[in-house]
Amino acid sequence: MKGITNVTAVELKLIMRDPMSAFFALAFPAIMLWVKMRNDRPLPGGLPAIDGTVPMLIVFVIGLAALTILPATLAGYRERRVLKRLRATPATPTLIFSSQWAAHTLLAVIGTALLVGIGLAVYGLRTPGNLGGVLLAWLLGALSLGAIGLLIGALVPGGRTATVVGLSLFFPMAFLSGAIIPRETMGGSMRAIGDLTPMAPAVQALRDGWVGNPVSPLTLGIMVAICLVAGGVAVKAFRW
Repeated sequence: MKGITNVTAVELKLIMRDPMSAFFALAFPAIMLWVKMRNDRPLPGGLPAIDGTVPMLIVFVIGLAALTILPATLAGYRERRVLKRLRATPATPTLIFSSQWAAHTLLAVIGTALLVGIGLAVYGLRTPGNLGGVLLAWLLGALSLGAIGLLIGALVPGGRTATVVGLSLFFPMAFLSGAIIPRETMGGSMRAIGDLTPMAPAVQALRDGWVGNPVSPLTLGIMVAICLVAGGVAVKAFRW
């Protein structure tokens, strides 16, 4: 446990020292919040824009950290032979995956706290009506999307390629799932396609919990299944 904690702390410091990673995970979502709230009209159905936008952008932050920054880091380590050197140590694939997931999840925690803080202080964001549901949805969203990110990092040989693959998955998912565009404003066919993306359950669960609705067990179960399947394949596919 101490080994994972130490490696996680080092990895988080390295991520925060990368200007691009820090900007897109922390500053960029805050800028998106500001842009969206310039036209502060309630969403269709009467939900205040801020109460729908913050949960959406929280999933955006989780997905960005999990699907783009995490796999690029892991694949970059393989490309620079960092993993090959780690192979000579007691480090195992489980230790590497756990520390990488934890470090990038902590990055998403910081981004989430920043969004919520701005929402509360500036735009009158309401606190979650179902805090337990929100926390559970956040954790399962981070686990499921993080598992996909680890799978990309396990399969792709280099950091640049991993970034391209991650972004190619991330942005279509974010647009279709409702992490950028509110689902209420989408057409039926667009929502139907978005429901098939791994990001959609996290968006739906977080938004439900934030407004005080019970979180669907089916939605939570889908995220658990994604985590188990993608994580299991990532461990099997891992190459030093």
